Amino acid sequence: MRTSEIYRKTKETDIRLSLNIDGKGNNEIDTGIGFFDHMLEGFSKHGFFDLNVKIDGDLNVDGHHSVEDCGIVLGEAIKKALGDKAGIRRYGHFTLPMDEVLVLCAVDLCGRPYLNFDYEFKAPMVGDFDTELVHEFFYAVSYSAGMNLHIKVLDGGNAHHVIEAIFKAFAKALDMATGLDVRTTGVLSTKGTL
Repeated sequence: MRTSEIYRKTKETDIRLSLNIDGKGNNEIDTGIGFFDHMLEGFSKHGFFDLNVKIDGDLNVDGHHSVEDCGIVLGEAIKKALGDKAGIRRYGHFTLPMDEVLVLCAVDLCGRPYLNFDYEFKAPMVGDFDTELVHEFFYAVSYSAGMNLHIKVLDGGNAHHVIEAIFKAFAKALDMATGLDVRTTGVLSTKGTL
């Protein structure tokens, strides 16, 4: 079982997260931010990752620390659950439609962090969620997991649809990249390590 549990406590957030890469999409999410809960539930369900998240954050300030720190912890959990990455496909990609929106996501679990995020939101908020935090979350995930992550909104529109399509496209791309390929012995790299 490729699983991990991470606990992270700072003066700003107290986060407990567990992840099963080889799950069925079961989840229990409580971040204190309704829309963010909805996005993480979608990530879990569409990537078939079992995910439990409990965050006590300084929401009296705003949602920034909770969302960014959740990205850090999720990235750490992905990295820990994958271990030496033996047998994984390494690369994953998905183009996801959601009504008027079309989002492309591509992942390389190479150990080198990089985020290419190509979209600027016109709406500042969706419910109680600051749309600027989408970039912050995926930046934190990519850097703490050590993944190369590209997110491109090919056709934009309603901000709720855009964000939801981003999270679901990421889930599908990550599911592909973490999938096992019987043809791969060791890791998929000419260097012999990821």
